[in-house]
Amino acid sequence: MAPAPREIIRQVLFVCIFIFGRFRVECETIHYSISEEIAIGSCVANFAKDLGLDVKALPSRQARLVAAGNGEHFLLDLKTGELLTKDRIDREEICAQMDECIIRFELLLQNPLRFFRAELAISDINDHSPQFPEDEFILKIPESTTVGTRFPLESAQDLDAGENALQNYTLTPPNEPFVLHTREQSDGSKYPELLLVKALDREEQPELEFLLTAVDGGIPPTSGTAKVRIIVLDANDNAPVFSQSLYQATVAENSPTGSVVTIVSAVDSDQGRNGEVTYSFSQNAGKGHRAFQIDSLTGEIRISKPLDFEVTEKYELSVRATDGGGLSSHCKVLVEVEDVNDNPPEVTVTSLSTLLPEDSLPGTVVALFSVRDKDSGDHGRASCSIPDDIPFILKPIFNNYYELVTDAALDRERVSNYSIMITAVDSGSPSLSTRETVTVQILDINDNLPLFNQSSYTMYVTENNSPFLMIGALNATDSDSGQNAKVTYSIWPENNNSPFSSPFISINSENGQVYILKTLDYEEIKDFKVTAQASDSGAPSLSTNVTVYIVIVDENDNAPVILYPIQNHSASYSELVPRSAEEDYLVTKVVAVDEDSGQNSWLSYQLLKATDPGLFIVWSHNGEVRTSRSISDRDAIRQKLIILVRDNGIPVLSTLATLDLLLVDGFSEAHMHVPDSTEEEAHDDKLTVYLIISLALISFLFLVSISIFIVIKVYKKKQLKERSHCFGHFDDANNIPRNLLDVTGTGTLFQAYKYDIRLTDGSSNRGI
Repeated sequence: MAPAPREIIRQVLFVCIFIFGRFRVECETIHYSISEEIAIGSCVANFAKDLGLDVKALPSRQARLVAAGNGEHFLLDLKTGELLTKDRIDREEICAQMDECIIRFELLLQNPLRFFRAELAISDINDHSPQFPEDEFILKIPESTTVGTRFPLESAQDLDAGENALQNYTLTPPNEPFVLHTREQSDGSKYPELLLVKALDREEQPELEFLLTAVDGGIPPTSGTAKVRIIVLDANDNAPVFSQSLYQATVAENSPTGSVVTIVSAVDSDQGRNGEVTYSFSQNAGKGHRAFQIDSLTGEIRISKPLDFEVTEKYELSVRATDGGGLSSHCKVLVEVEDVNDNPPEVTVTSLSTLLPEDSLPGTVVALFSVRDKDSGDHGRASCSIPDDIPFILKPIFNNYYELVTDAALDRERVSNYSIMITAVDSGSPSLSTRETVTVQILDINDNLPLFNQSSYTMYVTENNSPFLMIGALNATDSDSGQNAKVTYSIWPENNNSPFSSPFISINSENGQVYILKTLDYEEIKDFKVTAQASDSGAPSLSTNVTVYIVIVDENDNAPVILYPIQNHSASYSELVPRSAEEDYLVTKVVAVDEDSGQNSWLSYQLLKATDPGLFIVWSHNGEVRTSRSISDRDAIRQKLIILVRDNGIPVLSTLATLDLLLVDGFSEAHMHVPDSTEEEAHDDKLTVYLIISLALISFLFLVSISIFIVIKVYKKKQLKERSHCFGHFDDANNIPRNLLDVTGTGTLFQAYKYDIRLTDGSSNRGI
């Protein structure tokens, strides 16, 4: 048994859906339909079920509706996948009187990106009745009007569409002079028209009344009524006649208000008032007459409000010419609106990723947007572009949708954010353009090492320093941002066996300040080096090493040391000088060293004291001791020189070198001419004792004089205080008793004393 045709069609559709279901963008459009005025929150369709989507994945895939215009009346329930009504659905409000009311939108899924296009048709219900613009229409028709004359009546308006719109008109009661016809205009609207089928006779019937009823096609049908009153006029035998039954005009949509579109003209062969013609729009001219106005005397039709080709491409107007006797005739005016390029393209960003990691691969989708132009033809064709000097390109998807994708590797350290200007230009003349700026911020990743501002560091510290002394700071920067750019410092452990390395050094991990932990001695170590490391806080952390050289600066903390002559006094005399020595004879050389360095170790020599100051000199730069003249017989045999050896440091340190010299006639007979040293020493000791006794006596006399002077001063001061105390209780001179006697024996206080009592204690000393 062959399968039914319906089953075959269903199988074919299933195969097609399976083949094309893996495409990124769905090209098939899903169609739905609803009736207007359904309850708010009603389910229109179940997208998830119809498209075979996992309902649970809708939130994670960021499912949402993308629609322009009237899409705000609906919402997508992410929990059930249903399309629900969000507010009242009024077809007449959404689509006016369009025959088809269709809302187009897309279902957008991200991660991965997919589109599903859908159309929702809103069907009309019969919720509006036909309405006439007036309750009564009055027609003045001459009795001489010929049979067959047509009289268009005002049309009724019904906001519904389709079958629910106005369908026909009826006239009650039926009357033989007129027959009612329902006419249809080019835009589909219908208006009533009376056809005169029998000559009128005013004398027989001067007025006629009818009830005009407009009926729509709803179930049940609704209607609206208006009274038609016909007044039969006498003696106006000629109606106005237009020069053309149809006038055609073309006007650009950007024509200014008040521009003349065309001029209609009608003549009436009657004379007098019956021949005076006035012009007006008939109500059955449709909605178009609102965009125009007609001069009742000249017939000029002008633009009364701005025209828009995208709203209405052409207008059909009905013009009525009426003479003074009430006769009228009609003509049609067709106005075609020419499109001009007056609408720039519209750029609508549907999806945008404003934060983009800098390690994003080329081809990463940044934004999804669409471009639409309301104009038609070339005026409505638009193209998009972005600047060439950025690592992004535009990629068309379908119809008027584009993707903004990365085209090259990104580097946040070079450019941290991009303001991408999307330019849409149409093909009109002149062309119009629209610019939309998309801002993308590049997110940092830890792809840069910390860098020191120097390839190596040299820091100086003076020896004998205080512990925990800061001697400098390291500075490293990381071109990343946030935690990836936060730098910490540390000392890299050394693998050598040097005792002078990291135990001497500490570094502040936050600011890179370097500290010396111990007191250093230049004579023990002159320099050393350590390796410092700067690490960022990224994951994984990146680091850089740098060598830090520590140089110890010498301080003048060592006095010169005498190497020669030896200063241990083990021998009675150090040098022998022949009496035959001439001037500039080299007697000996003082040799000294200084453990310091630089100018702290530069030594100079000075003869500080000598037995015979004029006999010997010491050269300051090398310590050579030479004779300044020839030795004579009067010179003492024993010569003692005290030589000052000092360095060039700050402060200056020095050492004394004692040099004993013997003047001999010959080195072999030295013992024969040497006097007894004990005698000379005893003589010197006796002189020393005398000097000490003299000095002690002088000092004692000085101390006694000072003591006597101090005792006298103290005694006088005490006497003065006692005298002031006796009169201290009197406040002023008026209270001093007149009968007091002082030591002078005059019987009263002298004037100076009375004055002193009024002063303070400190002032009385100056008055006495």
